[in-house]
Amino acid sequence: MSNLAPLTVCPPVQRLKGHLPKIGIRPVIDGRRKGVRESLERQTMTMAESAAGLLSQELRHPNGLPVECVIADGCLGGVAEAASCAEKFERAGVGVSLTVTPCWCYGTEVMDADPLMPKAVWGFNGTERPGAVYLAAALAGYAQKGLPAFGIYGRDVQDKDDTSVPGDVRDKLLRFAKAGLAAAEMRGKSYLSIGGTSMGIAGSIVDQDFLHSYFGMRTEAVDMTEVVRRMEEGIYDPEELQRALLWTKAYCQEGRDHNPASKQASRERKDQEWIASVQSAMIVRDLMIGNPKLEGQGWGEEALGHNAILAGFQGQRAWTDHWPNGDFLEAMLNSSFDWNGIREPFIVATENDCLNGLAMLFGHLLTDSASIFADVRTYWSPEAVKRVTGYDLQGAASSGLLHLINSGPATLDATGHLKRNGKPCLKPFWEVTADEARACLDATRWCPANRGYFRGGGYSSQYLTQGIFPVTMMRINLVKGLGPVLQLAEGWTVDLPRQVHEILNDRTDPTWPTTWFAPKLTGRGAFLDAYQVMTNWGANHGAISSGHIGDAVIALCALLRIPVNMHNVEPERIHRPAVWSAFGTQDLEGADFRACAAYGPLYGRR
Repeated sequence: MSNLAPLTVCPPVQRLKGHLPKIGIRPVIDGRRKGVRESLERQTMTMAESAAGLLSQELRHPNGLPVECVIADGCLGGVAEAASCAEKFERAGVGVSLTVTPCWCYGTEVMDADPLMPKAVWGFNGTERPGAVYLAAALAGYAQKGLPAFGIYGRDVQDKDDTSVPGDVRDKLLRFAKAGLAAAEMRGKSYLSIGGTSMGIAGSIVDQDFLHSYFGMRTEAVDMTEVVRRMEEGIYDPEELQRALLWTKAYCQEGRDHNPASKQASRERKDQEWIASVQSAMIVRDLMIGNPKLEGQGWGEEALGHNAILAGFQGQRAWTDHWPNGDFLEAMLNSSFDWNGIREPFIVATENDCLNGLAMLFGHLLTDSASIFADVRTYWSPEAVKRVTGYDLQGAASSGLLHLINSGPATLDATGHLKRNGKPCLKPFWEVTADEARACLDATRWCPANRGYFRGGGYSSQYLTQGIFPVTMMRINLVKGLGPVLQLAEGWTVDLPRQVHEILNDRTDPTWPTTWFAPKLTGRGAFLDAYQVMTNWGANHGAISSGHIGDAVIALCALLRIPVNMHNVEPERIHRPAVWSAFGTQDLEGADFRACAAYGPLYGRR
């Protein structure tokens, strides 16, 4: 390995076309001159500056670039100033709107009237001026005009000269802003469907109207023969291919061939499969975001890419019955590192499961980290584990656990070798060190693919997620007559003893990566126990993301008008647009369904 360039963190780069959304800060004010407005100007603008400072300091885009805030040129005391602010925001590329004030203002005159803009209002909790009164009036106006807005109001009264942002306000500002930016990041980008429906899986029946109406996304579709064409006609960077093959040989350790001797490929065939696997990874990346080096080779159209924030690769069976499988391309693209260094992961769904890919994208946009793609494969009860292994499940797994495993596409970030404060985690690429990336690679074996499943061969990534850390599993499902719903389960990875894992894992395909998962239980409904989580899961796949982020996911879903039909998030952490309470305050899950039905998809308003 000494002759290879070290694994270094790549500088942040904007891979996709279109501006990065900014956060617009709207300081609104009582418009009465000759004393009233003048006495409030400094306090109101300071409030805007405090919000902008917090958001700019705490948030980044998933590509590592800083989040920019744009403050209105002055306080907004009436409709003319509000219109000037809207014009400035449009020119600046603002994608999220935050209105702030410590005082009474003229509700609908100074509101943000853009129906597509995620919006929130922060009313200062002080006794000198009625910021809370304005907040209530503004939210009533937004509700009456069909423009859902998040309301933010501190629990404790502050002094008028207190420029700090209280902890509860801070949390709500950051949660709203990150969810709003996620919605804005998806708008105008593409889902790249490489191939079609895989083995009849419903999630890979790509619904273009759904993608447009709910996410503002285009759908780009190419046949998998485009990958073959680019292989055979050399439509890739040959210098990069040689560098990638050297890197792969050095860092990607081949694992045991579990195929019967009669089905094992020759060494020559295996080496060819490695070349095809690396070529496929490069080609799918180029299809997503383009590659300017292709322009110089005479491939101007191919150099552009499809501006895809998300892709899916059909693979089985049309591809894998003949060609090496897509496990390497999916695993490496979904990871935070490859032969070019440590960089933002690409989001690629195996089996072209667009719905699970969207859940992976949610996790990436909300946490800036890689997302795991997995089958929600098996529920293991404590009794079954004891019977098979003699081991008593402990801790969060004491009521059972779920075996998350799939044929290769899970990010290598999930090996458990990324650390924060000495503890395993998933984290943004700019925090990943060279030693951590190398440890993830060292913990992974690339086993020759099971030729019963994959007649064309290839390599499957094999690892075990080590350590205990918080994660959130989620999934979008489409239900005829109802539309999209999202379900999520916060929980933890489970660190089983190696011998226990091996006994359980050998009962399925041992060449695939495993994450053991224990959901957080509430003792009620779908979270009565781990078995009920498995029973109520809506499909065969799940997307697993860093941390307990159910509150952020719920906020994003409310912006997009996707109801959440199953979750284990504590009520005090949930923050939706204020008007949601008009649809009911006791049955919050039902209110969410009613509100989403009333407003309809964000980009397909009724």
